[in-house]
Amino acid sequence: MSEITPDLVRHLGVLARIQLSDEEVERLTGQLDVIVDNIAKVSEVATPDVAATSHPIVMENVFRADEVGDTLTLEQALQNAPDAADSRFRVTAILGEEQ
Repeated sequence: MSEITPDLVRHLGVLARIQLSDEEVERLTGQLDVIVDNIAKVSEVATPDVAATSHPIVMENVFRADEVGDTLTLEQALQNAPDAADSRFRVTAILGEEQ
């Protein structure tokens, strides 16, 4: 059993500048008590010989070799563009300034 008491919850409420009703204090006392107990259980299991992990399954990047392939010509890339100029896509300015 943890040491979370209604007085401690009220004190935490004052520190956080949160006004808590008696009903909220009682509810939070129980909830915080469960949280602290669960953290204590995890702390019991964690030992120096167990490496810390961010994922339960080892993750690794999968890379493929770069291979030169067929690419679009400039005309093919621009053929369905709503507007193009000077071999580029032409879009509306978004910063309110003409570039």
